[in-house]
Amino acid sequence: MDFKDFNPENHILLEQSLLRLPQQLMRQNFKTSQKYIEREVGHLSHATTESLNSCLQNESPDVSLKQVDAMIGRLQGLKRRLEGLRDEEDRLMSKSGARLNHLQDLYDIKRGSGEKFEQWNRIRLHRLLVDSMLRNGYTESANALIAANADIKDLVDVDVLVQCKKIEESLRSGNTVECLAWCQENKSFLKKIKSGLEFEVRLQQYIELIRKGKAIEAITYSQKHLVPNCDAHLGSVLRSSALLVFPATTAEDENPYHDLYSEDRWNQLADSFVTTHHMLHGLSMPSLLQILLSAGLSALKTPSCKSENHPVSFVSNYSSSLCPICSPELNELAKPLPYAHHVRSSVESDPVMLPNGRIYGRQTLLTFSQKAGLPKGRVRDLVTGDEWDASVIRRVYPS
Repeated sequence: MDFKDFNPENHILLEQSLLRLPQQLMRQNFKTSQKYIEREVGHLSHATTESLNSCLQNESPDVSLKQVDAMIGRLQGLKRRLEGLRDEEDRLMSKSGARLNHLQDLYDIKRGSGEKFEQWNRIRLHRLLVDSMLRNGYTESANALIAANADIKDLVDVDVLVQCKKIEESLRSGNTVECLAWCQENKSFLKKIKSGLEFEVRLQQYIELIRKGKAIEAITYSQKHLVPNCDAHLGSVLRSSALLVFPATTAEDENPYHDLYSEDRWNQLADSFVTTHHMLHGLSMPSLLQILLSAGLSALKTPSCKSENHPVSFVSNYSSSLCPICSPELNELAKPLPYAHHVRSSVESDPVMLPNGRIYGRQTLLTFSQKAGLPKGRVRDLVTGDEWDASVIRRVYPS
């Protein structure tokens, strides 16, 4: 591929999250620093006023000294917090620089082939594999891959994805504590996008109180956390109130609100959290690895691709003649994808189809069968090794 045909922009169209996530974390870091400073400035202003009043009222000097010591102690505490936040900002800046350099390397490549381009793609593949493994909870495998490829350490977001997976799993197991803490930390973002995540988590806590028969506690909890949100979630508040009349022990056919007691709500909450979390950090849904795989599979998919036509595992056999669409490993991912649009046929001349649906050129099939030592009139599939009488093969006409 010549340089005129090589456009780096085509390779980084999906790489927005690579730069956006550190920027988002730095923004949160800055807001945390700002919150600490504003809180301490307000406290020190009040403490200074009290100290001055003590002096004007001719109180004991010891009282003023204690007040000054308290202010100095708070300032020292603020300094330690800000130093920790500064170190975190330096780490994020270093990570952003490494990612910019990684993308710049692509622009420095003059050809779409060669050792440099292959090396860049290898780093990208390892990065995408780590991202996918972290999203699916394979943290140890991801860390092992990072340890074996130190050049991707600053190109992956281990802490963010591990935290996401931890909160997701806690929700699926029926625990809302960590998710509510996350909602409080990101309250401004949730309010900005008008997310109902926190309300739904609070609603689930209320439902669990009802399920356990703690009606009085549930009423108190609803008055504190659900009723104030009536303007935005009036329907949900009204339906949840009816649970006081229809407890979890009510027969399903007699309970019009039985869906609120469904255990599937925990999975829905977990999925909603993951979607909101990834939206906050600019992460793609699904993973970038799955998006790229889907694009490649769609370019190969044809109406004849079926998993039952391919008894051989794609992982256990890397032969170039294997069809990834038909493989057991990738067939599920390929099922919802559209067929490829081909304006030109690339099949061999005089194509024929075997009983298992596989298509080869007639001469290729006969030559292979002859070399395999089969008697005249018998043919063998090049991939599966199945044999048939030559009379069963059918001629096909590509369109």
